[in-house]
Parts: sequence; C-alpha cells; structure tokens
Amino acid sequence: MKRVAIYAGSFDPPTNGHLWMMSRGAELFDELVVVLAVNPDKQGFLSMELRREALQEMAESLPGNVRVEVVPQGFLVDFASHTGATHLLRGVRNTIDFEYEKAMARMNARMQPEIQTVFLMPPSELEEISSSMVRGFVGLPGWERWVKACVPRCVFRAISEHRSK
Repeated sequence: MKRVAIYAGSFDPPTNGHLWMMSRGAELFDELVVVLAVNPDKQGFLSMELRREALQEMAESLPGNVRVEVVPQGFLVDFASHTGATHLLRGVRNTIDFEYEKAMARMNARMQPEIQTVFLMPPSELEEISSSMVRGFVGLPGWERWVKACVPRCVFRAISEHRSK
C-alpha cells in the first residue's frame, strides 16, 4: 500500500522549520502532499499566491514525491480521505504544540480512523522558529538579518517584495 501523507498549515510565511518537515516527510512517505490551508481565524501576512509559490519552490528542492495543493475550506481529514492519504504529518516543537496536536489527532481519528497522525519533533536549532515570530520581526530595525536566518531564500524574497509594495 502506498503511504501518502498530508502536511498542512497556513504557512504564513513558510519557515526553515516547515522546510525541515517537508524534507523529513519526503523521506518517510511515498508521497507528501503539502496543503496550504486557509485559517479563517488568521489574517494573512503574505497572500495565498505568494505562499503557494514559495511552498512550490521549496518542494522543487526536494525529491519528486512532494507536491503542493491549496485547500480553501473544509476538514483536513476529509480532504486526506478523499485523496487517498494514509497519514497526517504534524510538527511538535513544544508542550503547547503537543497538547493542541494531540487533541486534533484524536478528533481526526474519530472522524477518519483509517488515517494515522504522525508527529515529528524538529532539531533544537529550529524548534523556536514560528511563522508568527517571523512576522513579528519584519519591519523592526535590522529585521532582514533575523528573517534570513529563519526562512528559505525564496520566502525571504517574497517577504522583501511584499514589504516594498
């Protein structure tokens, strides 16, 4: 049976932590679908199109078993079921992430018991990086140096272009 994993998020903006997760997911699964999902509780920093383009460029640096899709609404576990996914891939950086992800994994298992959630913990040098931290850096004096350290080159370009508009 082909092992297909869904790795979803709002990726606003994508970070080096997201790239690490994509890379590990590509190693662990036959196919990895990176899903750019809309979070109605979050106001977008980068447009969906800029995020999609950045994720696509990130995916191109990985083996050919990674693709990017946009899912504007609905339950992720239902999307996973409809696409034949066998796993949901989630990152856990700390105990706060763990508690949230544990609750989501249990709810998803109730809705689609055939889909298993797999948690990965990033290396220590990436564990503090978050999209919200990156957004908070942008615009502060010297922000470029800090943001460059937290995001892939293509994402830094997108943020810089976004700032210049």
